[in-house]
Amino acid sequence: MKNQVYIKNTIKPFNGKIFVSSDKSISIRCILLSSIAVGKSKIFNLLESEDVLNAIKVVKKIGVKIIKKKNHIEILGVGINGFDAKKNTILNAGNSGTLARCILGLCSGINNQIKLVGDKSLSRRDFKRVIKPLNSFGVNIKSKAGMLPIIFEGTNFLTPIKFIENKGSAQIKTSIIFSAINTPGITEIKSKKSRNHTELLLKHLNYPIKIKKIKDYDIIKIQGLSQLNPFEYKIPGDISSASFFIVLTLLSKRSKLLIKDVNINPSRTGILKILKEMNGNINIVNKKYYKGEIIGDIKIKSTNNFKGINCSSKINSSAIDEFLLIFLVAAKAKGVSKFEKLDELNKKESPRLNIAIKFLKMLGIKVLRNKDNIKIYGNPKLKLKGKYQIKNFLKDHRVFMMSVVAGLTLGGEWKINDSDSIETSFPQFLSKIKRLGAKII
Repeated sequence: MKNQVYIKNTIKPFNGKIFVSSDKSISIRCILLSSIAVGKSKIFNLLESEDVLNAIKVVKKIGVKIIKKKNHIEILGVGINGFDAKKNTILNAGNSGTLARCILGLCSGINNQIKLVGDKSLSRRDFKRVIKPLNSFGVNIKSKAGMLPIIFEGTNFLTPIKFIENKGSAQIKTSIIFSAINTPGITEIKSKKSRNHTELLLKHLNYPIKIKKIKDYDIIKIQGLSQLNPFEYKIPGDISSASFFIVLTLLSKRSKLLIKDVNINPSRTGILKILKEMNGNINIVNKKYYKGEIIGDIKIKSTNNFKGINCSSKINSSAIDEFLLIFLVAAKAKGVSKFEKLDELNKKESPRLNIAIKFLKMLGIKVLRNKDNIKIYGNPKLKLKGKYQIKNFLKDHRVFMMSVVAGLTLGGEWKINDSDSIETSFPQFLSKIKRLGAKII
């Protein structure tokens, strides 16, 4: 079948240099924020994946003009509360939880009824987490069991709120921030620490947002209805996409890799901290600052003496999209690796914690689970010889890519379904990995 890949051999030693796909989180935020700026914004190096293209389609459908140029896109912003949404407009977020949750906040000032839909995977995910705070602003939201499809209607009479976000979810936080921008007065969020691209971009644009950092939380205050000026932005590489190549290199024999121009925002680099603590040979060079973000090159060398880790749950939010890969390394580590409070993993594109445990057991790795805590009993001599098929994972792009890395480093013969899942975040994944010498049919 065309939508499957086959791996029969591990990758040979390589020494390479690559660029990975542009940061998906920042790409979507740049589209959404530039749509409510006043005037023309220019976005360079935009990720052209399904999630980002769906973001473009969504804002076009509510009156934003977007022009694609040779090396950038131009977005003609309509200003705050300037969307032109006809009654019963249908917005399709596809597979993107970021887009779906954030567009609800961005559209909170539209007083026509709008329907929000998504694909099969997104329609199984929890939206109660954003419905509750948006209702507090005055938005009218109707949903069956807190899932898509959602019927929502904003209002011209939004009222500011105070909200405690205790899940460490950047999507919830950003949805509230976007609604606060539409709202007169000051909205206050006490937010458990999570990725902070939205706040950094707003601060760079001199939007009136104040952030006070306390122990495990940020206190964020947003002044609503302030003008947002147009901007130019060049999207850096995505640490989540880079992570697959980091682990590929670490688990491969006698290999080296340099990944150029990657966003190494501290709220996103939990995987680097965890893998270094497990003895992973990883270094960051050529650090530079760009519009609030930190960008650098990541140097990786093969590692064969991984050790288990007792991973603090405080780091979970900064590694939430990379735990599948961390578990794969833990399978090759000496000793027991412990991970706690991983309930958010089962609220992603697929129930990733459940899938990860099933995957590791398939490899012959002992895993013990107590609610949302797991122990992985590593085997440094792990080498596979059997046949493995990966299917029924709700077309989760990260499950697919992790399975490819496993097949290329652990041995065995692999048949992995739904290769088109990578279109949501990293369409060039297979072509880039093949350039390093991987034999994938």
